[in-house]
Amino acid sequence: MIPMVDKAGLGSLIAGIVLILLGGYGIYLYIPEVILVLKGSLGIIAVLIGLFLAVIGFFIMKE
Repeated sequence: MIPMVDKAGLGSLIAGIVLILLGGYGIYLYIPEVILVLKGSLGIIAVLIGLFLAVIGFFIMKE
């Protein structure tokens, strides 16, 4: 006997799997650009963390 499943959940699952496959294929096609984006993202994250720590340090010293 096949259990009844929620059609919206099944549709979301299928759409998610299709998007994962398409995204993986896109990453495979454009791997050099993906690496550049990841390197740039790491730089941006480092700047934001540094800014966050500097602001917190400023407020701690101010007290």
